[in-house]
This record gives sequence, C-alpha cells and structure tokens, in this order.
Amino acid sequence: MEEPTEHTPQQLSTTQVKISDVIFITLKRWPWILLSLAICVGCAVLYVLRTPSMYTRSASIVIKSSSQGASISDTFAEMGLVQTNSNVNDEISKLQSPDIMLEVAKRLSLDETYNIDGRFHKDLLYGSSLPIDVDFSTLADGESGSVIVKINKKGVIVLSDLVLNNIPVDLPNSGVAIPGDTIRTQSGNLVVSLTGRGNPSGMTIYVTKMPLQTAASIFSGRLTVALKEKLGNTINLSVMDYSPERAVDLLNGVIAVYNEKWLADKNQVSVSTASFINERLAVIENELGHVDSDIASYQSEHLIPNVQQAASMYMTESQVVSTQMLELNNQLQMTRYLRNYLGSESSRNQPLPVNVGSGSPAIESQIAQYNDAMLERNQLAANSSHTHPMVVDMDNRLASMRSTILSSLDNQITTLETQMRNLQSSKAGTTARIAANPTQANYLLSVERQQKVKESLYLFLLQKREENELSQAFTAYNTEIIQRPTGSPSPTTLVRSRILMIAFVLGLALPFGVTFVMESLDTRVRGRKDIESLNIPFMGEIPNDKPAKGSKSNSRIVVKPGKRNVINEAFRVLRTNLGFLSQKDKGNVLMVTSFNPGSGKTFISMNMAVSLAIKGKRVLVIDGDLRRSSTSAYIDSPETGLSNYLNGEVNNIKDITVCDTLIKGLCVIPVGTIPPNPTELLETKRFAELIEKVKDEYDYILIDCPPVEMMADAQIIETSVDRTIFVIRAGLFERSMLPELQNLYDEKKYRNMSIVLNATMAEGSRRGYKYGYGYGYGYGNYSHYTSNNSSLKI
Repeated sequence: MEEPTEHTPQQLSTTQVKISDVIFITLKRWPWILLSLAICVGCAVLYVLRTPSMYTRSASIVIKSSSQGASISDTFAEMGLVQTNSNVNDEISKLQSPDIMLEVAKRLSLDETYNIDGRFHKDLLYGSSLPIDVDFSTLADGESGSVIVKINKKGVIVLSDLVLNNIPVDLPNSGVAIPGDTIRTQSGNLVVSLTGRGNPSGMTIYVTKMPLQTAASIFSGRLTVALKEKLGNTINLSVMDYSPERAVDLLNGVIAVYNEKWLADKNQVSVSTASFINERLAVIENELGHVDSDIASYQSEHLIPNVQQAASMYMTESQVVSTQMLELNNQLQMTRYLRNYLGSESSRNQPLPVNVGSGSPAIESQIAQYNDAMLERNQLAANSSHTHPMVVDMDNRLASMRSTILSSLDNQITTLETQMRNLQSSKAGTTARIAANPTQANYLLSVERQQKVKESLYLFLLQKREENELSQAFTAYNTEIIQRPTGSPSPTTLVRSRILMIAFVLGLALPFGVTFVMESLDTRVRGRKDIESLNIPFMGEIPNDKPAKGSKSNSRIVVKPGKRNVINEAFRVLRTNLGFLSQKDKGNVLMVTSFNPGSGKTFISMNMAVSLAIKGKRVLVIDGDLRRSSTSAYIDSPETGLSNYLNGEVNNIKDITVCDTLIKGLCVIPVGTIPPNPTELLETKRFAELIEKVKDEYDYILIDCPPVEMMADAQIIETSVDRTIFVIRAGLFERSMLPELQNLYDEKKYRNMSIVLNATMAEGSRRGYKYGYGYGYGYGNYSHYTSNNSSLKI
C-alpha cells in the first residue's frame, strides 16, 4: 500500500489523457481504423475521378537590365526620354496585376467555357477541339449566361436551357437554329457558328459565360510568378488549367500584354514631348509667315534695296554680337515657353518635355527626375485609386518638384534677360554708327532679325520632333523569352497524390481523434492512476471478471481454493494488505460500503470473506443492507436473519447465522425479513450488542453496508466497526466525487478508511470502462453480481 502526497481538489477531479493510452486503445479498435481509411480514401478516389485532370505549363522570361538596353539610350542620350532600369520584384507584381489578366481574359474569351459529358466528369473543349462558337452579343462583360447546344447527325443545331443573368429565357422556333444566324430573344441575342474544328455531330455541349472579372480572378489564382534565382533577373511563370492548349495561350497572352503595357508606359514621355513640340511649331510657323509677309510688303511698297549690302560695313563689326544675341534669344524663348507650359493646367499629371534648349543642365536634370516620378505616380494611380495614400504622397512630392522647376526657370529667365541686355547695350554702340542710314533700312533690318530668330527656332523644333519620333520607333520590349510555354502531356499528378495522401492521413487520424475526444469527455474513474492523488490508504484493486461464455452458472464467488488466476491473486493481495492494516488478531470489525450503487461492495465482501476463510480465519459476513439484502441472495435469502434479531423476534445469534459447509470458517448473517424501518432497527442497542458478542467467535466480521450517499445506515453502522473499506468501481465512479471522498477521510467521518478499486482494466488493455448500471434504490434487487442460484453450499 502507498499513501500519496496531498493534492488540490482540482487535481483530484481531473486526469490528463495520455497520448500513449489513446494510441493503445485505438489500436485495440483496429476495425475503426480500417473503416475510417476505407471511407476517407474511397471519398478521395471518388473526388479525384470526378474532378477533371489539370495540366501545368511553364515559361521563363528575362527582365532586361540597364546595360542590355544601353544602346538605345546611348543613341538618344541627349533626349533623356527612355529609362531602361527595371526592378525585378516590381515587374513580378505587374505580371500578376489584375489589369493584365483582365485584358488576357478578354482577348482569349476566357469568360466562356465549353464542356461535354465525360465518363466521370465534364470534359473541357478549347481551341483545336472546339467545334462551335457561341457569341452572347448582347451581354456586357459583367453579365452571365448559359445554354446547352445539341448538334444532331444532320448538322442541325438545337438549343435548350438558355439562361441570361440567372433568368431562364424562352427560345424561338423550339431552339432550332442555323449556324451563323442570330437567335433573338426577349432578354438578348446570341449567335452559334461552326468553327470547322473537330466533328460536332452528335455532341451535347454545355456553354457557360461568366462575368469577365470573375474569369480574370479565377485564372489569376492559377498563375504563379516567381524568381528563378534570388539575385537574378529570370522570372518563371506557370499555370495549371484543365486544357493544356489554353494554359499555353494564357502564358503567351500574359507576356504579350505585359510587354505592350510596359512599352506604352515608356512611350508616355515621348508622346507628351511630341505634343508640346507640335504646339510650338504651329505657333512659330504662323508667326514666321507673318514676318515674311511684312518684309515682302515693306520692300515692295518702299522700293528698298538689300539692307545687308547697304550696311555691310557696319554689320561686320556687330556680327559676333548678333550671333550671341541670337543664341541667347533662342534659349530665352524656349525657357519662357517651358515656363508657360509648366504653369498651365494642361500639364498637370503629364510628363514635361525634356532637352528643349533652355541652356541649363540643372533644369534638364530636374525635369527628367520629375518625369520619372510622374510615371511612377500614374502607374500607382492606375493600379489603385487617386485617393490612395501612396498616390497622395506622390502628388505632394510632384507639386514640390514642380515648384522647384518653376523657381529654376524663373532664375534662368532672369539670367538670360540680363545677358541679353548686356549684348543689346554692346549692340547699341554699333547701331549708333549706322544711325545715318535711312529709317526704312533700320526697319527692314529689325524685321529681318525677327525672321532669322523665328526661323532658327522653327528648325530647332523640327529637329527635336524627328529625334522624339526616332526614340519611339526604336523603343524595345523590356523582356526576353528564354523558354516558351511548355509542359508534360500527362496530367499533373501532384494534386491527385496530395489529395489521396491527405485522405489517407485523415483516415488514420480520425479514429485516434475520436478516441482522444471520447477519453477526454469520460469523467469517470478509469484506473489506478485516476485515484493516485488521494491520501487515503489503498488496499488493492480487483480486475473486471466476466463469466466464461457458455457457462450456465451465475455464481459470483470467484475465489476458489488452489486457483492461480488473476482475480484470485488480486483477492490474495487484498487479504494480505488487510492483514497489515488489522490492529488485532481477533474480532476485527470491517464495514464495506461505497458512494455508488452497483460498485460491487457485496461482491468484494463475499469474495474477501471466502479468501480469509481459505486462509484459515473464522469470518462472519453480516448483510447490513436491510433494504436490498444483497449478501443474503448468496445463500438463497433465508426468512430469518438480522432484522428478526434486531426487532426481538430472535434472541439467539446462532439461530440467524448460516455457515458454509464447503468452506470452513465462513458464516453469514442474512437480512431475513426486509423491515419497513431499517434505520430505526440499526439504531437500537441490539446491533451493537450483536457485534460485541460475535467478536470473540470470529477473527473478521465484514458488514455489507448500503452506499453512504443514499441512506444514514452506513453512519449508524460505522460506530461499531474498526475499519471502513470504500469500494470504487472503475467506469462508474465520477472523478468529480474524489474530493468528497478525500473530505470524508480528512474529517475522519469513517474510522480507518481505506480504498478498494473494483472492476479495473483487464490484462492487456488500458482503459474502456463503459459500464452504465442503473440503480433504483428501494425494496428490490439491484446487484449485478448476485443471482437466484447460490454459490455457497450452506
């Protein structure tokens, strides 16, 4: 015996389920595992068979680095219009953007699917296998529809089950249609035409049109874009689809649309520059025409000779100054034009023209940075919204840069104007020397100077326009395909294998999970470990004993002389421990009780008595349960017994004592007549006198008592005993009652309490005490262990 250490009430009432126990119990229930595996794997096989096969196609592209695109930039370096530096991670995000997949879905008509009945599932028709084309001409991109198309052997098309926007639609002419004709209905029109691919004769084709955005979302989920190497520029694209041909078209479409969008973004600066140059050319061309007309009219009217010949002697001196003024004037005019354009509302959210001849490298650099930021801002706005925090932040940044450029332009204009005034002052000295020339000559000279200025500016803008158009013509794609879409002709087995593996693991896990839940929800005492936290002395445990199959005997006396089975050994251990606990050699009075009816206290009492008698002890068993007379049933319930003695009908104890003729030293006092007032009889002094009288005749007196929670009988009997044995039945006693049992011991309500654990696990098992004996306390028989056939020959 052992006495455990103290534990809290919470520890007494809770026991943790061990994984090893769960595994052992589940393996004992191996048919559960087979059934679970059969169901899970069977469902998985059925799912795989009913799911169409998918194919994987992959492609690889390289994002060109700055060095790869340097030839174009070097050719047009002074224009500063093309930037070829790419961030690979940003390009991956662009390849996965919804806008690109939406455009691909629109080009390939991915919102329309065509299926035919297969053996286990519907098979997809696409491309070379698609014999018809259905055009839902009146449905918008965001609308849906479906129809069933049947083509008989004569090539006649019959339509049925037309649904447009989830509304069934009646078909004219019973659905019979001629290929290529428009079928008009009240809700919309559609056209069915033959593609010339495959033989549609006898086919039933299920046609479905989904919203374009829905289709784009579906195929975006199937597309995978990732870097081949962490620090490289190679990107792998792969897609899984029910049609290998459609998967190839989808990858090619994604790459093509990405290239087009990238090229459009890069040409945006060039387009903005071309627009600016064309506007300025139109203005200057108009002004130049007016100047030419003025010169011709003035010379014709006043018959003025050539001004250069008249003033050649003076012009030589001012030639250098005039050249400088011409160059400065060009720069000043272009700077003012740029300043006016930047200040207009039309330039908002548009790139600025670059290399327009302002004469300031710093300004050109600021404009290039502004254009880069503007492109980045427009791309963010296209992929999100104008109110997105990042777009708003970019707008603030662009406004600051715009303000800086305006300030720089103003400073440049001021500088050029100062230089121009200095040159004009120098020019004034030269002009004074020709003051004697006619007024007409001076006028013509001034007008011709304006003509040269505008002509020079006009030619300069023409040159820039040609350079800009060449830049657009020579802009190359940002990608290079190194592996075109390809893949295995066999379906992708990874998904099927994964489903079967998951089903197999689930089939194995479910029985263990169910066992774990069942064991966790079992709140009853299941074995020795559940009561180890009690501080009450433990006498022993009796294994669950079941009668052999086919046995006609209902005997529950399991202790036999000379037997060496498990239960006999258990009662021997119990007998030995009782010997250690007994404080005297003779007259040991023991009461056997329990919390729950059906715990087996009568079974323990009788078999422990037999075990003691076999050892040579004189043992008396008193049936103290005057309501149920469980022990009396072992000796066929005699009519005279304890109740007759207690009420005075019998005075001689020997008249109510029945001794076993086969087991020497074992006697029983039955209940006799079941009284209507058992508690009052036990409270009489005759019961205590009875105990005192038999102490000298017997070594052990065992009193089979009612459960302590049901009646007060056990508390009355307790005053006459030396030791109390509590029987706990595994699978019946709730662990929540353990703290109450501990309190009985701590408060010493029953003398010298000890515990016997009954019906524990059989050898080779762990748990599983699923007994649920009912109990109706009253004047009837409740014992599971007794029978009408006596096991004692008395």
